[in-house]
Amino acid sequence: MHGMHSSGLSAHPNQEARTDAKVNLRQSMAYLLPYLWDFKGRVILAVVALLAAKGATLVMPWALKHIIDGVDRSIAPELALPAFFILFYGALRFGSVFFGEVRDALFSRVTEHAMRKIGLRVFNHLHSLELAFHLDRATGGISRDIERGTNGISFLMRFLMFNIVPTLFEILMVAIIFAAAFSIWYAVITLVAVAIYVVFTIYTTEWRNKFVREANQADSSTSTRAIDSLLNYETVKYFNNEQFEAETYDKFLANWETAKLKNRMSLLALNSGQALIIALAMTAMMWMAAQSVIDKEMTLGDLAMINAYMIQLFIPLNFLGFVYREIRRSLTDLENMLALLKRSPSISNSAEAQPLQVSKGAIHFQQVDFGYHAERPILKHFNLQIPAGTKVAIVGSSGAGKSTLSRLLYRFYDINSGSIEIDGQDIRYVTLESLRRAIAIVPQDTVLFNTSIRENIAYGKPQASEEQIDRAIKMAHLENFINSLPQGDKTLVGERGLKVSGGEKQRIAIARVLLKGSPILIFDEATSALDSNSEAAILAAMHEVASGHTTLVIAHRLSTVVDADQIIVLDAGAVVEQGTHAELLAQHGKYAQMWAMQLQDQ
Repeated sequence: MHGMHSSGLSAHPNQEARTDAKVNLRQSMAYLLPYLWDFKGRVILAVVALLAAKGATLVMPWALKHIIDGVDRSIAPELALPAFFILFYGALRFGSVFFGEVRDALFSRVTEHAMRKIGLRVFNHLHSLELAFHLDRATGGISRDIERGTNGISFLMRFLMFNIVPTLFEILMVAIIFAAAFSIWYAVITLVAVAIYVVFTIYTTEWRNKFVREANQADSSTSTRAIDSLLNYETVKYFNNEQFEAETYDKFLANWETAKLKNRMSLLALNSGQALIIALAMTAMMWMAAQSVIDKEMTLGDLAMINAYMIQLFIPLNFLGFVYREIRRSLTDLENMLALLKRSPSISNSAEAQPLQVSKGAIHFQQVDFGYHAERPILKHFNLQIPAGTKVAIVGSSGAGKSTLSRLLYRFYDINSGSIEIDGQDIRYVTLESLRRAIAIVPQDTVLFNTSIRENIAYGKPQASEEQIDRAIKMAHLENFINSLPQGDKTLVGERGLKVSGGEKQRIAIARVLLKGSPILIFDEATSALDSNSEAAILAAMHEVASGHTTLVIAHRLSTVVDADQIIVLDAGAVVEQGTHAELLAQHGKYAQMWAMQLQDQ
């Protein structure tokens, strides 16, 4: 039951599939067509191969008729074995499969190309969405949406191209052949039978869906319960509840058993109904044909030909229930992915955005109001001036809005009112790309990619030269650490940077920022996780790096900002004190209080 996926038509064609939702085929197809049209030639060749395969299938019963009539002594006693038709029949058998394979090979390249282009488009689009979207959404869910969406595309294309369109074509051709060769009644019976079959299958599949879902639910709740009970093995034993557990589990199993039974019975109804429709149509036709053979209006070969056509027709229709469900499911998956694509980023370049021109790097927050939620403002009429080339520190209790400042300056969020300017240019009216190139951030906790230390540093500027990378390593005081490693800077960092200690991680972050070479630097609580030795080393590195740049240091520990040109004390989103370390201590205000508390802690 679990192993059945959309790729193969395994087990029985009418088996399980995932839930479905409202779906719009026309929109989805309109979206896919341009991707298909990239490979016009291939698509046309695939269609030709498709027609060739179908053609071979359609001629086979006719060749069979000639073989039967050829060996029928009553018609042609003097004919030898109908050698030509036997060979021809064999060639057709091979052709129908061979052209089908050719069509698959040609078309799969088209599908894969479309999947690649759409996958890339979604990936780029996700990177263009704002931070808030990514903080709200589980990454796993998004990656599943992309994966299911691209698989949905491949499924839709394969099935529309290879299952539905050819089958319709075949039904039509068979009806025409019957009407032309025998009588219009054969065509009528064929078309009516197919129509009833299709309607019956779709309705029954819809009705079965709830049983399929019940069975799946019962299945997962049963296994959840078993695992739960086994994980709590000790608890079960402490309370002598083995019997109780067994009874509970058996209740779950009983539910599962009934659900499976309903599922089986509904499948029985579907398959039997399908078989009945086919049998009735075949019987009616065979009856008519047999009558005609007795009346000498038809030959035995004609009888065999009608039979062969009907059998051939209903083979692809057997998969109809499955195909119908899978197509609905693929469309749902595609809709989820298209919904991601339709979502427009809330932070984007304004129409008149110009590249930011940084001459000196002075930053000015004017009357800024901001809150992540309307009912909970974080900054209220906040003003702050950071003169070019100076080091300004922001301190305050947690929740005072310190880290919010760096997010606003980087334009991860837009402010509600007021303005933030760099060298007199409002950051809302400059291009995001130029703004973010001008600011380099050492975040509170650096996340490293699972590649080598050198590649992680080079990430600051992928096109940097080897000398530039070496210089960044030297300036961030990483040399001793790197030399102590057997593989040097080729050492892999490990999943999420686990193999590197906090201090070294922050130095890699500093080296990265150095390499980026931005005029404005932000250190966001860059030393909060370090012990005092690493902190002293990082502070020295930060001090060297910051000279000549405009630097904003967001700090939790005051010892890290003693040397700042200006210290701003934030409380509840507003500036309560500002000055140098000495001036603030002399004021005996909030800063002096915090300083005293931190000295005590040490």
